[in-house]
Amino acid sequence: MLNIVIRMGKKAAEIIKRDHNVFLNTSMLDYNFVLKGGEGDFVYDVEGKKVIDFTSFIGVYNLGINSNEAVRTAIKKQIDVMMHGAFNEFYSELPVQFGEALIKMFPKGFGRIFLSNSGTEAVEAAIKYAKYFTKRQYTIAFYRAFHGRTMGSLAMTSSKNIQRSHFGPFTGVMHAPYVYPYRCPFKHREGEECGPEYIDYIRENILKREAPPEEVASIIFEPIQGEGGYIVPTKSFVTGLRELADEFGIALIDDEVQAGYMRTGKFLALDHFGVKADIYAMAKAIGAGLPLAATVVKSGFGDVPEGVNANTFGGNLAAVAGAYESLKYIQKNQKILEHDIKSKGAHIMKRLEDMKDRYEMVGDVRGLGLMIGVELVKDKKSKKYATDERDEILKIALDNGLLLLPSGESTVRILPPLTISKSSIDKGLDILEAAIRKVNPR
Repeated sequence: MLNIVIRMGKKAAEIIKRDHNVFLNTSMLDYNFVLKGGEGDFVYDVEGKKVIDFTSFIGVYNLGINSNEAVRTAIKKQIDVMMHGAFNEFYSELPVQFGEALIKMFPKGFGRIFLSNSGTEAVEAAIKYAKYFTKRQYTIAFYRAFHGRTMGSLAMTSSKNIQRSHFGPFTGVMHAPYVYPYRCPFKHREGEECGPEYIDYIRENILKREAPPEEVASIIFEPIQGEGGYIVPTKSFVTGLRELADEFGIALIDDEVQAGYMRTGKFLALDHFGVKADIYAMAKAIGAGLPLAATVVKSGFGDVPEGVNANTFGGNLAAVAGAYESLKYIQKNQKILEHDIKSKGAHIMKRLEDMKDRYEMVGDVRGLGLMIGVELVKDKKSKKYATDERDEILKIALDNGLLLLPSGESTVRILPPLTISKSSIDKGLDILEAAIRKVNPR
């Protein structure tokens, strides 16, 4: 482990100590960063330090840190009228307006929504609806997937064993390898991209040996694996999943919690692959900074009886007010956003590819739009994970004014607000490159 000393002020140290005395551990890194506030491209810590954000605070602030003024104004106005309306018990127009607008962003044939508060709830609802509509019991998920931490979605999650440790047993879920072009464990067929062999694995090892296809309710996957390492699948893998689901009458669930809401340059990341799911789960950025999630089901499934699914806070009026204003901004500026995200993403990828050519540590660069991963390795030949080095790079970058997060074993995730300026992008990448050079100058 490298011995990198990170500066920390007295106020930050005191708050971190108090935090450790009060809260159970979550997933905080060993960062000496205590947030004070932020706006646009930047956040500020309690010592007054200004930091460029490449995290969107876990993919929530797609429209800039603390969202934009119109969203904040809409939330403030709604708070003065009514914050909570128990939407699962009483009717209210605002969530209906939001739902009508949201449906327009999905493929034709989708017309049923369930509102909840977080990604894990959206996934739980998707799994429940798939079981209800198909009258089947099993779910196929993928290794390295992250779908949430409540018990149902945790059963599908297999990103890190610490997330599942002591919470089992988990039933009704079978895992398969997720396509990983940089580390494909299968031999490629002549003239084909990495992908079809993964579909063959499901056929030969799950549907023949673990569960008959007529008992499989759903296949759930991320269009880009988030916690798993920002892995972008091949088109043949995604289309293969759709074909497999169609063949056996299995519901295909698309977890858009991190990759959705324009993050990749399209409202739905799955649209890049020319495939439609049967059920979509969306959260994070959809709430524009407040807790909100949506599970969207194709109309052909029909409806469910009263009482099958509900919650207390789904459709919370303050959260929906912000989400509706944010969605109106997206709809009004969608073409501009698509162009900007594509352009910014291409610019970042070019800079990172240049780093890949210059540094032995940079093994792979991958992503769509502004959801980009940089996988760090000990050396390009062995592809051994450079986990400790990655963690040190994140600390050095923060010390020099750039907030980053890890992904997978040794990947740095680049997830800036969609509205980030080119100057902030370049400054952030300069900081990242300097940190890489300091840790491994080869």
